[in-house]
Amino acid sequence: MIYTYEEIMREHEYSSANEMGGYLLHGGLDENGTYISPRTKIRWEAINGWADNLQKQGHPLLDSSVKLLKYGNYPNFEQAKYLLNLGEGKFLWDSLTITGVIEARGRALAEIKAPDFQKITKEDISDTATGHMNKGLFVAHGFDEGGDPDSEKGAHDQMWFAARDLLFGKDAYPKPEVPDSIGRPVEESDKSPLPIEYKGMIDLLMNVLMIEVRAESFFQYSMNVAECEDLFTDRREDARLAAEMVARIRQDEAVHVAYLNLIISELRTFTFKTAEGEIVGSKFLDPYWDKMVKWHGEDIHLENKDLRVKVVESTLKNHQDADSLIKGFHQLATE
Repeated sequence: MIYTYEEIMREHEYSSANEMGGYLLHGGLDENGTYISPRTKIRWEAINGWADNLQKQGHPLLDSSVKLLKYGNYPNFEQAKYLLNLGEGKFLWDSLTITGVIEARGRALAEIKAPDFQKITKEDISDTATGHMNKGLFVAHGFDEGGDPDSEKGAHDQMWFAARDLLFGKDAYPKPEVPDSIGRPVEESDKSPLPIEYKGMIDLLMNVLMIEVRAESFFQYSMNVAECEDLFTDRREDARLAAEMVARIRQDEAVHVAYLNLIISELRTFTFKTAEGEIVGSKFLDPYWDKMVKWHGEDIHLENKDLRVKVVESTLKNHQDADSLIKGFHQLATE
């Protein structure tokens, strides 16, 4: 279960290129036209093998499903239909644009070098996902998000922009303001017995995993909207293509969720050598994970929802019978 960088980064042999919406994109198609994610010929095999080993040792994997999210997307699907049928698509345009920009930032993962966890763990971790962070896992993830600089193929950033343009047309709305960060900020109450560089890496791993979990919810939401026959009636074929574009991004992201979840699950089982003595990872990681889940699954949703309600109401006030339209929008709420 020890792999080289070249093995983790290895591509499949594709029968044809992944070309959609006028973009040449990463990955490719097999002889049946089925999409294959980039750099997964060995990567999935390795992750599944490490996960099997962990579970055979009696250690479960963390739950990293959308069940962790207390709330769904806002506006919800019915509210999205309501707004789009009124000709108000900026909320979705903004979400797709911001997602593409955030994905492009994910390219930075390819430049990150994790500290050597073997130095502070009692167990041999050479045959674990944790031991392979710097052996291709981070680079593959970064290239998936923001592209391989040595390739002319687009990655998730371009795929999100392409899906957006297929739904609305290019430059349908002004570019939105993009938040500086969508991760949980470090708080004074966050304590760890590990040196700061290790604590920082764990914080990054957990934040990125929960961002991926939130993205999974948005994938299905975006696909449902694009596939709805009552919407984008004047560009149904483009909308179907946009849904397929998101489906391919979603397929790519599954391997990210799998390896990040696995590393955090492994870290819970390791015995860490600290100034306070030997400590099992779960003792200090589990409380921190609970904080991370609450922030991403609940706190940030409520904060963002308040802002989005104000934007929607302000937008609908430009219509005749604005009060009735605003009331109709809120009556579709599911929370």
